[in-house]
Amino acid sequence: MATGKINVSVENIFPLIKKFLYNDHEIFLRELVSNATDATLKLKHLTSIGEAKVEYGNPIIEVKIDKEGKKLHIIDQGLGMTADEVEKYINQVAFSGAEEFLEKYKDSAKDSGIIGHFGLGFYSAFMVAEKVEIITKSYKDEPAAHWTCDGSPEFTLEPSDKTSRGSEIILHIAEDSLEFLEEYKIRELLTKYNKFMPIAIKFGTKTETLPKPEDATEDYVAETVEIDNIINNPNPAWTKLPADLSDEDYKTFYHELYPMQFEEPLFNIHLNVDYPFNLTGILYFPKMSNDMQMQKDKIQMYQNQVFVTDNVEGIVPEFLGMLKGVIDSPDIPLNVSRSGLQADSNVKKISNYITRKVADKLKGLFFENREDFEKKWNDIKIVLEYGMLSEPKFYEKAGDFVLYPTVDDTYYTLAELKEKLAANQTDKNGKLVVLYASNKDTQHSYIAAAKDKGYEVLLLDSPIISHLIQKLEGDNENLTFVRVDGDSVEKLIEKDENQISKLSDDESEKLKTVIETLVPKPTYNVQLEALDSNASPFIITQPEFMRRMKEMSQSGGGGMFGMGNMPEMYNLVVNSNSELATTILNTTDKNIQEHLVKQALDLAKISQGLLKGEELTAFVKRSFELIK
Repeated sequence: MATGKINVSVENIFPLIKKFLYNDHEIFLRELVSNATDATLKLKHLTSIGEAKVEYGNPIIEVKIDKEGKKLHIIDQGLGMTADEVEKYINQVAFSGAEEFLEKYKDSAKDSGIIGHFGLGFYSAFMVAEKVEIITKSYKDEPAAHWTCDGSPEFTLEPSDKTSRGSEIILHIAEDSLEFLEEYKIRELLTKYNKFMPIAIKFGTKTETLPKPEDATEDYVAETVEIDNIINNPNPAWTKLPADLSDEDYKTFYHELYPMQFEEPLFNIHLNVDYPFNLTGILYFPKMSNDMQMQKDKIQMYQNQVFVTDNVEGIVPEFLGMLKGVIDSPDIPLNVSRSGLQADSNVKKISNYITRKVADKLKGLFFENREDFEKKWNDIKIVLEYGMLSEPKFYEKAGDFVLYPTVDDTYYTLAELKEKLAANQTDKNGKLVVLYASNKDTQHSYIAAAKDKGYEVLLLDSPIISHLIQKLEGDNENLTFVRVDGDSVEKLIEKDENQISKLSDDESEKLKTVIETLVPKPTYNVQLEALDSNASPFIITQPEFMRRMKEMSQSGGGGMFGMGNMPEMYNLVVNSNSELATTILNTTDKNIQEHLVKQALDLAKISQGLLKGEELTAFVKRSFELIK
């Protein structure tokens, strides 16, 4: 029997590992199962090239709990090691980067990718074990070896009578980690980290009912058999070629990834690239809501089918953080900080590739089946609109497939919109005015007035729409967006024709003064306009610029400083050609005059959804008085 010291100058390496990786101590199982997988896949490679003269067979990895003995076993049928290899790989190489690791990463060692990248994967076992054994037999015709270490730098290495190829790691679980002897806990960890490992992982057995024979009698009792409980799917959909998968396969895999998700995804994007970096994966568009509280951490990141993290910030473009799915790449460095990750050129290339691939898929869906794409638009628009704002490369391509729906459910691309509206919605200054509503119900009267003029009205109701139209206006000369309640219908799109006012200048001035004394300041700015005599007598509008800046300020990342807290300000447009305007002007009874103005203002407020609470109660009571 040989004894020795592990080649490391930091005597207390194990307490340090335990301390600095404590937040992530559960990853020990991921690391050990990953090592077992590597050993098995290496054997597969060596047998395929004829270097290992053994039968590869159908090897599995087994995880076993011995609760009574307080032991956890991880057993593989892979390469195995000779005593010399144990000495080399376990005792020497493993700690070559230990001091650098501890010095450089002691503050950020919570990053679950670090430990394996420093050859410390095996030693993560000491986060939960007070003693670790390795019993291993190489595929080469050499004796088996038995290594034992109790968490200090001392170890023992002696021959073993193991006859089967592969390695068995035995963890003697420490008193503070007894949860790892619970079946539910190990199943949870295997499911989290190893659900899609490329080698079958056995964890216990399960009972399976055999099919009923065709000639079975009525009193036939179904036979059952105990079979290995394989907890992983070694061939997940993303490892296959898109041509080999049906729509049903993609949906099945989605539910395998998200067992608690009952809604079907809208569509998927299969990623598959091997140059200049290696990346595979499947992204799914789930149904979206207008809620900008993005559900991040839904995309799972793997390295060679081993789960690493569901924080893919910096790797997947931010706007796609609302999607679901899997990406798998061995080329993403996990042992660097987030800022380092963002500066890494490979990561930037991956992010750009994903952006391009998503844009190409959307364009393809749009041209293949526009009708179906239009039906899905409201469920995906928030992602695409956010992408246009946050990702220049996506914005460049978005013109091909981003849609602008009307209140009547007709969908246009921006180019189609410009062509459709040019004749009727170009103002006297040559600007194309795109009218839009943010809510069909509350802005109904304004929409109706615009449609009476033959204008198209878009329905743009995302919380970030103010930011997006600001960008579109900046990038498209002579294009402006105006919400339908931004002005009276005649002023929304100014033409050359002028409506004649029934009132003289003096009468108009007098009427304005009367109304200004009766409406609250500074909320309402009174404007007299000569509109069509059939138009509403009082119209409340909100200036586009002020409202938009306020919205942008409230939704973040734009607008003018402090405008989010500005009080609401409105224009009260009084139609000087209406009969009501003449009646108010000519009424000598001040009480009646006040009553008319108050009633007309309340009616205008109702059409903007502004009459609420006490004011609404008073209005209803007053209106009932009128019809007694």
